[in-house]
Amino acid sequence: MKKIVLLIVALSIIYANFFSEKARWDKEVDRLCAIDGGIRVYETVTLPPEKFDHKYGQINFYDPTQGESALGPEYIYKWDIHYYKKGHPVSKGAQEVAMRRDHIRIFKKSDMKLLGELVKYHRAGGDLPGPWMPSSYHCPGKLEANSVNLIHKIFINLKSSEEK
Repeated sequence: MKKIVLLIVALSIIYANFFSEKARWDKEVDRLCAIDGGIRVYETVTLPPEKFDHKYGQINFYDPTQGESALGPEYIYKWDIHYYKKGHPVSKGAQEVAMRRDHIRIFKKSDMKLLGELVKYHRAGGDLPGPWMPSSYHCPGKLEANSVNLIHKIFINLKSSEEK
């Protein structure tokens, strides 16, 4: 009976340790996100309808595989990543924690004016060991703060702006 109680206590301590570590990093994500997280647009660019995909309404000159030239020759797409804690939760086990800050900025190349930026924080891992994928936490959420939303807020379709 003593062995079972000791085993339960030991497992509880290990379990609490893993989840308190994950919770601590989630709080740090929230704290940093409250300081500068989210999308900020400083200037919009109105473009003719032919610069937009007719099916989805997204700009048709965005190619994320092109690095800083992802938005063509007229704009600079700059993506910086700062790691607060480097980890490999997928390859080394879900218990390892990784936390980072993504900072995406879009500049007009002609005058180097900052058109808009996105800052988001991301924690991955910190889970109990096992064969499953690690959990993750984002602030702001993936759906509200992503590069597509930033681009959509900066580049305005002339046709849709005239309809309003």
